[in-house]
Amino acid sequence: MTSDREKLTDAAFYLATHEDELVTLDEVQRTPELFLTLRGLIDQGRRHGKKSGRFLILGSASVDLLRQSETLAGRVAYIELSPFDVLEIAGDRTQLWVRGGFPESLLAADDSLSLSWRRDFIRTYLERDIPQLGPRIPAATLHRFWTMLAHLQGGLFNAAQLARGLDVDGKTIARYLDLMVDLMLVRRLQPFQANVGKRLVKSPKIFVRDSGIVHALLNIGNHESLLGHPVVGASWEGFVLENLMAAAPFGTTPFFYRTAAGAEVDLLLEIPGHGLWAIEIKHGLSAQPAKGFFAACEDLRPAHRFVINSGQERYRIGPKIDAIGLKNMAETLAALG
Repeated sequence: MTSDREKLTDAAFYLATHEDELVTLDEVQRTPELFLTLRGLIDQGRRHGKKSGRFLILGSASVDLLRQSETLAGRVAYIELSPFDVLEIAGDRTQLWVRGGFPESLLAADDSLSLSWRRDFIRTYLERDIPQLGPRIPAATLHRFWTMLAHLQGGLFNAAQLARGLDVDGKTIARYLDLMVDLMLVRRLQPFQANVGKRLVKSPKIFVRDSGIVHALLNIGNHESLLGHPVVGASWEGFVLENLMAAAPFGTTPFFYRTAAGAEVDLLLEIPGHGLWAIEIKHGLSAQPAKGFFAACEDLRPAHRFVINSGQERYRIGPKIDAIGLKNMAETLAALG
């Protein structure tokens, strides 16, 4: 609001008068000059015995913002706020998958209004938010790139293939991808590198992080349309990945594993204090792992092995392998603390 911005005309004076209160600063990436002011106020407050909890800073997770916030090194803690996940939603979670986790999209009165909100979000992000962060990339070009990533959901990153589609060079494609990852719109899932004496896939897998955005980019408006679309399996895989990472303990690192001979694990979680967990992801009620999953487990010897499907039950399907539903798996990870 204009009145709020006017209060920060002399930010040091205004914020100093609220030393005993929690002050929330939203969209802070638009006023990067505040970081130096905040540093001085925080240091001044420490001398008065106020060590933490003075400012709640909200904004884009862009590289530009993080670079500015380096001014506050030792004075700030970072928390990634993800969209709604399966542990926060009651009842049928199909709507969460179809619409994604952004509140306005998930809670819309119907699928049409939800899709309309997501299209507006994409347009606003491309035409207003990203240009304000500095990159000079035509909105139409970045929209095409984002859409191409949605079509390739869960696939291996191939810069040359994408470069041909956009008529740019591979370095430009890498720069576009770096930007989307930095903005937390895309996840770059790295391959697990193990000394197993086999030729390993080294390219990362790429996922548009919010499933609802995937579907909006591909003009998929409802569950029925999604089930008939070629992206359905990859969309489910990305949805599972994001929900498990939201539930996993701090410090958990996700990977995938694939060899040239066909051994493969969709998702490997390296969990501090709990070892390596191997996860096969299947849409539908099938619980039978692919042959490559068994071969990969022979290579890696993970501490736990799971097949996540669309069901609700957990049951043993083989030596050291459990079939499990997504919510149950998220609860299992969350319980690790």
